[in-house]
Amino acid sequence: MAENSHIYEKVEKLSSSFDYKSGEVSIILAAGHGKRIKSHRSKMLHEIWGVPTVQRVYNASHAAFPEVNSILVVGIKASDVMDVIGKRERTLFAYQEVQKGTGHAVQIGLERITSQGFSGTVFVLPGDMGLIDCETLSMFRKSFAESKNDMMVLTGVYEGHQDENQYGRIIRIKEKDCDGKSSGPDAGKVLEIKEFKDILSIREDEQYIASYNGRKYSYTRAELLATKEYNSGVYAFDYEKLHKLVFSLSSDNAQNEIYITDLIAAFNSNGYSVGAVSPRHEYVVMGFNDKSVLKEMEEIYRRNIYDKIKNIIEIDDPDDFYIEESVMNDILEMDKEGVPLDIRIGRGAHIGKGVKLNYNVHLKKNVTVTGNVIFGKNVTVWENVLLSTFPHQKFVIGNSVEILWGDIIKGSITIGDGARIESSVNMTGSDEFPLIIGKGVLIKGTSYIYGSVIENDVHIEHSVIIKKRINRLIKRNGELQKIRFYLPMPSGVDAVESL
Repeated sequence: MAENSHIYEKVEKLSSSFDYKSGEVSIILAAGHGKRIKSHRSKMLHEIWGVPTVQRVYNASHAAFPEVNSILVVGIKASDVMDVIGKRERTLFAYQEVQKGTGHAVQIGLERITSQGFSGTVFVLPGDMGLIDCETLSMFRKSFAESKNDMMVLTGVYEGHQDENQYGRIIRIKEKDCDGKSSGPDAGKVLEIKEFKDILSIREDEQYIASYNGRKYSYTRAELLATKEYNSGVYAFDYEKLHKLVFSLSSDNAQNEIYITDLIAAFNSNGYSVGAVSPRHEYVVMGFNDKSVLKEMEEIYRRNIYDKIKNIIEIDDPDDFYIEESVMNDILEMDKEGVPLDIRIGRGAHIGKGVKLNYNVHLKKNVTVTGNVIFGKNVTVWENVLLSTFPHQKFVIGNSVEILWGDIIKGSITIGDGARIESSVNMTGSDEFPLIIGKGVLIKGTSYIYGSVIENDVHIEHSVIIKKRINRLIKRNGELQKIRFYLPMPSGVDAVESL
């Protein structure tokens, strides 16, 4: 423990108070590394649509369970996982220093609760289930409450080949027991969950025997492997019954781990009721152990985003775009006003958090916009442009602005209405020296502009302008004075010599 004392200190520092008035707690299992993902990062920190999976699970549970307490069980890369969630209300961390299985992780989580002060429901959620959503968890919560069961499992139905299904199988009671007698009302009830590796340890010529209500039921190895219903890893428990049984679980299995799945048999043998329910969308219970499945989950999320906005804005390539969720929600809100948006997003465009789009904005191929970038109406941004800010900065683009190919524009900036920034321009505004570009300004050629104030209608070409005010100057003949080939005096010339 001494060598990991800094982790225990951080656990206490970032944990907030447990609300014992709440009747619900979610335990999120985020201690595993995921060896097959082949990454130095924790499995829980791999992202789906720009958000770490553990954060997605946390967000979904708080959206579905009002006033819920959360306990995140961390282990491998514990500090990194805790940093993602940070200190939040009714959120605690628990450190699983040695990974001894999912049942052990639940034990570690429950130790953060004073049993005399809490009663209600415990939800257990895997930290890698990055597609789980509020709709599914709300349904699960309601189903558990209405069923009056003591335990409930969220199950999926595996659609691929059985040899690729490495999930624990849901074993249900057969119509008849080993003696050929009818199971009556017990038929179809959840008997237990059998882990994939434990099924493989059964000999092909051997029968697996399980008991329920004093009766025995037999299953062959092939029969168990062919079972399509699987355990998603999402559970609901009556707290008192869970606390009574979870600490008595054994690690006598192929993995020498304490399985949370063994609780089904424990609940059944103690006369407690166990139920199961499946989600409306199969993909929400996907977890991942390798990069290919993670990519598949990302693609599912992209399709869901596309389906929500495909009839509101134009997206050139449904398989190659990124629009952060809060930006998507803004688009949905704008659409409610009933005015056509005429927003078009090019292939490979990336629109990050903080961006505010507007009517008739066209972002062409491979445009990247991140940070607090606020668009006016009728703005066109051409290919391979980067627009960005730091989190505390603001970048405001006026109406009818055009930004051409390959420009890089970053920082605290204001661009006035009707300005045109042609290709090969690089512009920056800092906190101390924001960049202010007036209305109708034209900037072209290979130019660099930093921290300056440029008045209306100014024409700048092939110039480097640093912390300057560019005035709107009318010549005697009535023409506007253009700024061309302006370069500041060089610095460090004594370090430069001819070859």
